[in-house]
Amino acid sequence: MKRREIVKVLGLGAAAAGLAACTEQKAPVADCKPVETPAAAPAKPETIEWKMVTTWPKNFPGLGTGANQLAELIGQMSGGRIKVKVYGAKELVGALEIFDAVSRGTAEMGHGAAYYWKGKTRAAQFFAAVPFGLTAQEMNSWLYHGGGMELWEEIYAEFGLVPGAAGNTGVQMGGWFNREINSVEDLKGLKMRIPGLGGEVLKRAGGTPVLLPGGEIFPSLQSGAIDATEWVGPYNDLAFGLHKAAKYYYYPGWHEPGTTLECFINKEAFEKLPEDLQIIVRNAVRVANQDMLADFTAKNNRALEQLVNEHGVELRQFPDEVLSQLKALSDEVVAEEAAKDPMTQKVFDSFVKFRDQATKWHAVSEQAYLNARSL
Repeated sequence: MKRREIVKVLGLGAAAAGLAACTEQKAPVADCKPVETPAAAPAKPETIEWKMVTTWPKNFPGLGTGANQLAELIGQMSGGRIKVKVYGAKELVGALEIFDAVSRGTAEMGHGAAYYWKGKTRAAQFFAAVPFGLTAQEMNSWLYHGGGMELWEEIYAEFGLVPGAAGNTGVQMGGWFNREINSVEDLKGLKMRIPGLGGEVLKRAGGTPVLLPGGEIFPSLQSGAIDATEWVGPYNDLAFGLHKAAKYYYYPGWHEPGTTLECFINKEAFEKLPEDLQIIVRNAVRVANQDMLADFTAKNNRALEQLVNEHGVELRQFPDEVLSQLKALSDEVVAEEAAKDPMTQKVFDSFVKFRDQATKWHAVSEQAYLNARSL
């Protein structure tokens, strides 16, 4: 007999014996109950183990630690039902190989920035940063309540991925330069590490954009392989030691006014999850998205003061003339890029419509208040 059948027979036998004992003792019928066998302990839920690959150096402040926090949130919010192991750049795959790795299922999750994948789809760039585009607050509003997320999901579905906004740096710095920038002419011939649409604008201005992962920036700047670089802001830039390789630190970050970091998930792996775990993962990503912005806001100014006061960094503002000309070039470049394929044009139209609405509102809210506060 099978074990389950044996247990069943033994249970029935025990119950019958209990009733027989009641009969022999002539106990009242109400007191005669079958002997109950202990219930089996419920099965422990299966632990789902996922890998997350990132474009960031392992445990890098802000970006790498943001990926770590997301993995921890998923574990905590799922009650340990999902365990995510984080791999820094080059630990499992190269920094710029994570998109393909997650798409083919080598890892279940990736953490990076969508403008790195413009070679896969031009439209991806709009979900990271657009020169003179949306701020962090506006990006989140467009994604969550302006149709942006639906477009992002439509684009990434072609690659078997589910995207999500998993962090934001806020307005970035303009970058580190080993020459002064007094006019747009000073950008001509400049070799600068700058990704995405910002790189295309630099090219239009006569410079040479170079795409490098974070871990290769410092040695390239120090050796002279590049003349300038943008990275993020004081908090991250101080950690990379970029002040040791360049003299001038320019602001504002016209090219990245509110850079969204992304988490993308292998679609097949995501759809295998029960519905409650899918909801948990999506909401963990949203929590991580908000927390990273708060982290940068809390730490950037302290790091900037350290760069200027302790390391003698020369903080410079781009001249208005330079910003004005970069804005004109950006409008041309972004519109031309959008016109290259129907999907990018669709995303661009949605983006611009939302930007125009946000600009009108912020003129009488955020911008008006900040102007008043600075009086």
